[in-house]
Amino acid sequence: MITRKQSAAAFGFAFAAAWIGFNFGYAVLCLVGAGVFYVAASYLDGELDLGELGERLPQRPSGSRPASASRARVR
Repeated sequence: MITRKQSAAAFGFAFAAAWIGFNFGYAVLCLVGAGVFYVAASYLDGELDLGELGERLPQRPSGSRPASASRARVR
């Protein structure tokens, strides 16, 4: 039996493949499209919790700026 995630991934792959054509360089985009649709179906099935995923990411202290923003401009 085919699950919703597998169907979504197949649809994403087919959609990207039909849109792009048969160029080898763009075939990688087909795989990315399938992955995006697979993740979306996982979220809809309740197997992926974006809140929990956000908690796992490293947090920057509030008020801090990235290192690139703190450098002074030299003219």
